[in-house]
Amino acid sequence: MAKRHKTNKTQPGRLRIVAGNWRSRLLDIADVPGLRPTSERIRETLFNWLTPHIHGARCLDLFAGTGALGLEALSRGAKSAMFVENAALAVATLNANIKVLDAAAATVRQMDARQFLRAPSEEKYDLVFLDPPFAADLTGELCRLLEDSELLSDRCLIYIEQDRSRAETALPEAWQLVKNKTAGNVRYMLAQREA
Repeated sequence: MAKRHKTNKTQPGRLRIVAGNWRSRLLDIADVPGLRPTSERIRETLFNWLTPHIHGARCLDLFAGTGALGLEALSRGAKSAMFVENAALAVATLNANIKVLDAAAATVRQMDARQFLRAPSEEKYDLVFLDPPFAADLTGELCRLLEDSELLSDRCLIYIEQDRSRAETALPEAWQLVKNKTAGNVRYMLAQREA
């Protein structure tokens, strides 16, 4: 019988933290229609971009799904992460993963992202992860809501993931595009808000 070789690839239904305190930890992925975790390759590139900015950052993970981006940020030294997700099963799985990691700096809100952005808040975020379902085509509206929300700190970084086949999202006037790449059917961008 042939011996199976172990690989570092994420197993189906599992998500691997790439680096930091929880490096290589495998987390469960909820079986929710349309849930599309950010790939390990894209996360690695993104967090290479964010290295000078991640330590001590207050993060907002909108359409959190698996929580891959916010958990990766916490693993690498972010101060806190707010996860906003509407699907009950995804929220339950995310809460279970947070408990397994003992991630005390994580907070989960089960609600619609647009509703969250319209609600009053005292919190300001240094880093926002914006990865809505591709089919919904909400990116432009969400960027406008974010800019109008008063949730963004001066010079906040905003990560945006969208379907590569769609036109590139028009960013608010105060945002400057810093990075723009594609991988497979995904366009991923990093913008910075000017103070």
